[in-house]
Amino acid sequence: MNPLNRFSDRATDYAKYRPNYPKEAITAIISRFENPSKLVAADIGAGTGIGSRMLAEQGINVIAIEPNIEMRNAATPHPLIKFQEATAEATNLPNESVDIVTCFHAFHWFNLEPTLQEFHRILKPSGRLAIVRNNWNKEDGFTQENSNLMKQISKLHPLAENKGNVSIASLEESPHFVNFRHSVFAHRQELDLLGLIGRIMSSSSVPNQGYEREEITKNLKILYERWVDKKGLVYFVYRTDLYLAEPRVIITSNRF
Repeated sequence: MNPLNRFSDRATDYAKYRPNYPKEAITAIISRFENPSKLVAADIGAGTGIGSRMLAEQGINVIAIEPNIEMRNAATPHPLIKFQEATAEATNLPNESVDIVTCFHAFHWFNLEPTLQEFHRILKPSGRLAIVRNNWNKEDGFTQENSNLMKQISKLHPLAENKGNVSIASLEESPHFVNFRHSVFAHRQELDLLGLIGRIMSSSSVPNQGYEREEITKNLKILYERWVDKKGLVYFVYRTDLYLAEPRVIITSNRF
């Protein structure tokens, strides 16, 4: 369950096969700011920089905080992204130094109370916190079947299954943040057979060697053949949740 090294042997697949995020979600994150080129964002738990690059493509300067060296090394360089080895609980960034803090599908791995304190510390009073999660939309037939398969093959600890919901509840109840909002966006990822296998193998809870990997690959091929279209593609359908909040401004009184 240690999030700092869970993805060390998945970095290549993660960089190649994990989905990006809806452009509408990125637009919503930066909607209150007038000049993106003057913004500084801290992308926490940046992984291989999928979300970081989407922010940088809007002209935002991004500090990508990622403790795992394999994930950092697998990232595609971008002139507006600076990777930094640190954790969510201790970013080593100065007080009130960033306009936006983002977590793209990483918030559930953090130690929540010290993390939210840290986010409040590094955000400017005018700043914004954005939590983004790609969740499988199980109303889609292929996505539902894949979810069922993942439950059969996953070695994720049972206590982690509801961690995402718990983490969002902690944000909503946090004394460090106010003006909590939730939006939902539709998203889709198209994959060929190699991409489907790579996407599943990018999950830290899936065995990726030996007999177990061979069995998983065989089952994925069966799933692919059942759902593949004339283009040779299958489609993961996502429900992308965006949670926004602002730091609570603490007013101090200087009385003598």
